[in-house]
Amino acid sequence: MKPEDFYQQLKDQLDSAMTGSKALNSEAMTYLQAATNNLFDKFDIVSREEFDAQKAVLARSREKITQLEQKLAELEKTLAG
Repeated sequence: MKPEDFYQQLKDQLDSAMTGSKALNSEAMTYLQAATNNLFDKFDIVSREEFDAQKAVLARSREKITQLEQKLAELEKTLAG
């Protein structure tokens, strides 16, 4: 879940729970947003987009390594033969 989605869901729940006091709601949201930011930082959580980007980089790197290993094997075979 993205932090923004988490904040929005939390805000919606707080809005329904505290319909009478907008100032308190705003202050609570500011505090909760800071607290959840600290929690995300502490647990070193990444967004789904960042995870998917790193996964794609890893896949490309693995493919490149496979190609280089094949090329090295061919060169070794050429030198040996």
